[in-house]
Amino acid sequence: MKLARFKIDSVIYMGIIKDETIEEIAGDIFGEWSYTGNVFSVDEVTFQAPIEPNQIIGIGANYVSKLEELPKELPEIPVFFFKPTSSVIGPEEEVIIPAGIEEVKFESELAVVIGKEAKNILESEVNDYIFGYTVGNDVTAPQFFHENGHWMVGKSFDTFTPLGPVIETELVASQISVRAVVNGIVKQNSSTELMIVPIRKMISYLSTVMTLKPGDVILTGSPVGAEFVGAGDSIECEIKEIGVLKNTFTRVKENFLVSKK
Repeated sequence: MKLARFKIDSVIYMGIIKDETIEEIAGDIFGEWSYTGNVFSVDEVTFQAPIEPNQIIGIGANYVSKLEELPKELPEIPVFFFKPTSSVIGPEEEVIIPAGIEEVKFESELAVVIGKEAKNILESEVNDYIFGYTVGNDVTAPQFFHENGHWMVGKSFDTFTPLGPVIETELVASQISVRAVVNGIVKQNSSTELMIVPIRKMISYLSTVMTLKPGDVILTGSPVGAEFVGAGDSIECEIKEIGVLKNTFTRVKENFLVSKK
């Protein structure tokens, strides 16, 4: 099932994509919902980020370039970080490069959407707590990383977390590839088999630290190949089974004060 959030005439709806149409739904996507009977063509809607996250958690440096590089022992404490919900945008929206820098880094990722409250869960139970998956772009400005290793500011600017185009609820996450195509050139293309910390392990671990809630989004790491991009560049983050998340990059619009004479 592919779940979408979309806009028509400034009104945001939710629906299930079926072929070239979207059947509107109402209710709680994590609980009870029903079809309203309204059906729209995908051509007449503007897709939004498929979820307004409760919180966003990312994991750092989670891919190797080939299977032989996978470590025999996983890190005892993986590197996690938070991103603000205000950084979320949807497909086709612009990523704004902050003032003072010329480039930012793209990071195409598989994003997990938590479907029910999880605390101290076993790795074998993790799939029961996953609602679905979407595509994420963990845009980063490492120029703002703190010299002591703090990542928060460089990860937190508005527009730095594109999500979309849909949430796929039926996906075998261990058998997919994460791609990024910049200006028509493939920059990332890796199987999730190359993750250092597997999804089950990262979610189980996080649940021992904090209570995960429905609507939490977990960015599972970016494959090798992430690069810097600048204003005018276009990126397509793609997971075939979910879809293509396309965005363009632009410079921040400076505010100028004009004096009246």
